Amino acid sequence: MNGTGYAAGVPPVVAEVLRGRASEADVLVESRIRGTVVGLGPDGTVELSVGDPGAVISPRSTVKPMQAVGMLTAGLDRAFGPGGRGIPPELLAIVCSSHSGEPAQLAAVRAVLAAVGRTPADLACPPDLPLGRLACERHLAAGGGPEPLLMNCSGKHAGMIACCVASGWPVDGYREPDHPLQRRIRASIEELVGGPVAGTAVDGCGAPLFGIPLVGLARGMRRIALAASGPPSPRQRVAAAMRAFPDRVGGPGRTDTELMLAVPWIIAKDGAEGVSVAATASGHAAAVKIEDGSQRAAMPVLVAALRRLGAFHAPDAANVPDVADLADVAAVADVPGVAVEVDGARLAAISVPKVLGGGVEVGRLRAFLAP
Repeated sequence: MNGTGYAAGVPPVVAEVLRGRASEADVLVESRIRGTVVGLGPDGTVELSVGDPGAVISPRSTVKPMQAVGMLTAGLDRAFGPGGRGIPPELLAIVCSSHSGEPAQLAAVRAVLAAVGRTPADLACPPDLPLGRLACERHLAAGGGPEPLLMNCSGKHAGMIACCVASGWPVDGYREPDHPLQRRIRASIEELVGGPVAGTAVDGCGAPLFGIPLVGLARGMRRIALAASGPPSPRQRVAAAMRAFPDRVGGPGRTDTELMLAVPWIIAKDGAEGVSVAATASGHAAAVKIEDGSQRAAMPVLVAALRRLGAFHAPDAANVPDVADLADVAAVADVPGVAVEVDGARLAAISVPKVLGGGVEVGRLRAFLAP
């Protein structure tokens, strides 16, 4: 393994961009995209492996659900009153989020901080503009500028601050790897991924970034998803919050939100630099790392992996036919009497992004995984 964390060799091509003319059959392969993919079956065994899933990656925001589990384990609920029911699921979802900066999302961040008498002035994430295009345009039109509250990780940071206050730990320095909170979060991540973190760096928001294998990322998300229907626990509550409030986790049009809306039994999280992960209540899980860090192919490749695994079968619908491609997804979703709730049109929109020329569709990004 070299210094980048990748084993010797170049990850294979997992997607390509096709471009042609709207009125002609000729197409050009405009670019090819390389990546690493891993898929787990219902029993947790590796059923799909492309590239080297054991290679250590920078998981970026895909580990936010695991960080939220760590915060709950460390006492986040105490911030919401003794003897109460703890943090409400709609606020727990914002702690898991890379939000778009929509008004309801920002209100949720403020509510997490207000639970411990804090304000956005206490956030140690860097100032930024809203991640969502429309939210950003509205903010700039109103004369606004970058703020820590608007940074897409502010929900996570609000949760960290609330957890520190509730646990009697100092808020100053809460981003440092040796802070008691970060040590608890690291321990939770290691428990979920099934092994020690491979190194500690700094995430874009300033919080610790723990290097883990891609297969560990899939295993960690799978363990959270499997708890969704079980008794209350930190894992169960994170899964339930993400499934109940997918719009808080990302935002309008965001691919992880759209995947959860399209397939209700899936929890999903994207991250910077071309990382995406998803898992189902029945135990399927997949994780993707795009080699060059671009985002455009991460979700299409993730959906292709989930499709290969059979993750679009409703957990209680053993009679659902195999889903071979997006056309079949849409067809199955429309068959009367078939117990499936996949939103085929929504899934297709994030699975096969359009390539435009002159304002019309002239091609597409196609994900493919070798047998």
